[in-house]
Parts: sequence; C-alpha cells; structure tokens
Amino acid sequence: MTAALQATGISVSFGGVRALVDVDIEVPEGSLVGLIGPNGAGKTTFIDAISGFVPCRGKIVLDGRDISGARAHARSSRGLARTWQSIELFEDLTVAENIIVSSHRPTAWSIAKEILGRRTSATAEAVAILAQMGLADAADKMPGDLPQGQRKLVGVARALASAPRLLCLDEPAAGLDTNESEELGQRLRAAVTPATSLLLVDHDMGLVLGISDYVYVLEFGRIIAHGKPQDVRRDPAVITAYLGSSALPTQGS
Repeated sequence: MTAALQATGISVSFGGVRALVDVDIEVPEGSLVGLIGPNGAGKTTFIDAISGFVPCRGKIVLDGRDISGARAHARSSRGLARTWQSIELFEDLTVAENIIVSSHRPTAWSIAKEILGRRTSATAEAVAILAQMGLADAADKMPGDLPQGQRKLVGVARALASAPRLLCLDEPAAGLDTNESEELGQRLRAAVTPATSLLLVDHDMGLVLGISDYVYVLEFGRIIAHGKPQDVRRDPAVITAYLGSSALPTQGS
C-alpha cells in the first residue's frame, strides 16, 4: 500500500532540549493514524516539524515526494494540511464562506468580482464538506454563533476544503464534552478516503484508540510503542507512561 506520509528519523532540538529523537511514523494511504502520549511528549512538535513550522532533521516523504527541504507553504500546496489547537476561524465570514476561502484558488475574474464587492456564493464542494461534517444547517451562520463542538468541526471542514493528501489534526477534541467528542470521532472517521489520510493527535485516548487504524505512542520525544489500537492499549510501556508502574498487573494476577 502506498504511504501518504513516511517520516523517518525526525529529530527536533530546542537549545539543549531534544524534543524529538529519531521518530519514524508512517501514515498509509486511506488510513487514520493516531499519535498519543503524555503531556510534553512531543506530539505537536512532530506535526510542527513535518508541516515545516519548526526546523528538523530527518526525511519527510509525502505521497512519494521528498518534501524535507520545502517550506511550510510549499508543503501545504503539495497536499499537507493541518489544524491548530486554537480555533482560528474568520469570525466576520459565514461558515460557508470560511470553507470557500480555504478552497479558493484565485483567478483574475474572481479577484475582480471581490473588488466589486460581490459576495461569493456557496460552492458545491463547500456544501458537500459541510454536509460531511454535519454542518449543513450552519452554512449561513456566523462562527461566533456556534457551540464549541461545531466550531471545531468547522476548523476540520476548512482544512478538508483544500483537498489535502494528508491532514494533521492537533488536539481537535480539546474542550469538547463526551457527546461532542464522539460526534467528532464519527466525522473524522468518515473523512478518511483513498485520497485523504489523517494523522490525529489528541489527549483523548478513548477517541484516538476508538477510531484509528494504527497508533504510535510518544514519550519524551521517542516512540515507545506502536501497533493496532487493541495492542497499544495493553502495551506495558504505554500503561506505565500514562498511569505509572503501579498500574501494571502483578505477576500471577
């Protein structure tokens, strides 16, 4: 199976602190891969590194193309999209317009229409993405009128609007209640297609283990476990990292 992402030997240092050390992560085509770990493990740093927002060592191959030396905007144009922990929406645009702006490829004619003050109508692609995220009824609303769970979904929809080869999601469930998190998981799972793969970083282990095809676990900048969710859940190194050695079953129990 073709890999949407092959990241090999990714290392990041901030001064004397080694935030990532020789991290290898692969996201197969048409899959949802989870990346979990305790606070400060280096999860967001990994997304920052592969998306070009922090310098790193190692090799990054996106859809068969080496993008290791490319700048952030070039990686984005080649199909690597990401979300951020803080929801950065255009508050003065409707939900539909937020999606359209993200998928917009400006032409001389479209620029002229904008200069003349003609508002952009919702495109079929934007309508489809909003429906996929369960936001069809929110298309004409302003982001500020939406509850937190729907605002998160707008952020995901906006990232999907660029038709990425790989979408990296940084803590999309932060601040959501159980029901909102469950809905988010269903929407993310449905967003995976042969053309779009997802890399999901989140503190909600239930969410990540519940919807991922494969999971990597970081601790202190190193991969300590990886495998199918059911195997990672039982891995002694993962149990120790999250709950401490006292949580391990004693011999004979």
